[in-house]
Amino acid sequence: MDLLYSIFGLLIFLLPLILIILVIRWIFIIKEKSEEQVKQNKEIIALLKGKK
Repeated sequence: MDLLYSIFGLLIFLLPLILIILVIRWIFIIKEKSEEQVKQNKEIIALLKGKK
């Protein structure tokens, strides 16, 4: 029973750390996608200006 409590305690202790790591990873993924989107938007604007 003590082993079960220690495992649960460890999981509860590590859960915030794991969540923080996942959130930071998610933010970096969003940042990369955002930079790619800005680049694509600039290309689209350049193509649209060329059609005029």
